[in-house]
Amino acid sequence: MSAELRLRIMSGVVLAAVVLAATWAGGMPFRLLSAAITLLVYYEWSTITRLPEVDFRGNAFGWAATAAACVMTVFGEAEMAFVTVSLAVIVALVHALTFKRSLWLLGGVAYAGLTVLSLAAIRADDATGLIAMLFVFAVVWSTDILAYFVGRAIGGPKLAPSISPGKTWSGALGGTVSAVIAGSALYLFFFPATDLWVPLIALVLSVCSQVGDLFESFIKRRFGVKDSSNLIPGHGGVMDRVDGLVFACFAAFLLGLAAVAGGQPVASTGAFLLGL
Repeated sequence: MSAELRLRIMSGVVLAAVVLAATWAGGMPFRLLSAAITLLVYYEWSTITRLPEVDFRGNAFGWAATAAACVMTVFGEAEMAFVTVSLAVIVALVHALTFKRSLWLLGGVAYAGLTVLSLAAIRADDATGLIAMLFVFAVVWSTDILAYFVGRAIGGPKLAPSISPGKTWSGALGGTVSAVIAGSALYLFFFPATDLWVPLIALVLSVCSQVGDLFESFIKRRFGVKDSSNLIPGHGGVMDRVDGLVFACFAAFLLGLAAVAGGQPVASTGAFLLGL
């Protein structure tokens, strides 16, 4: 085993242990983890897109808005955090249109803001939130692992060769099928039976996870970088590790909001995910 692979495995084990421990604890520990991930995501986004160089004032605003949303979320003010992110997105859009700036600031504020909002909303502070978060992990991690191995074993047509040349349609399909199986299996571990909702939502989250992976690959290719940073030994950056996870969480959070807006009785984002 090479030294690089050994380092990658060790850092991966440590990361998984920290994430699962915080998820199990819930409450303040998980919200602190969500805030830390969010701040690092904004740092990497702004670095990749060179915001400090091309839009220093806008980037300072992005940091302030992201930090404010994180602080509010950590102290349990989820509604205020949501309002803050929403207003920040509007301000970033006005800033781009008024001063003829790019929309990368807007993207960074939205991407980072949705990260802390969606993670905290799914986990919440109850047992349903714990199961829902584990459900998302099962879907995303099985998608990543099986997409890699199935793609290498079968090969075939490329999924998006101009964005990520290594990804294949066979890998994407294999990852999605495994996500449906893993998500349904985890649900059945906690509940006696399931209906079509659970495999359907697992399928949707798996697809969104793969879209998130491709989205980050597009940004890196657009700006000519290999990794989002070198913060994680052997793995690159935080965005490299959570790109699929945060997109899956975005989807769950936004679908839950849409259900509430449509008049459906949704107790929480976690309950919505599990069809409870």
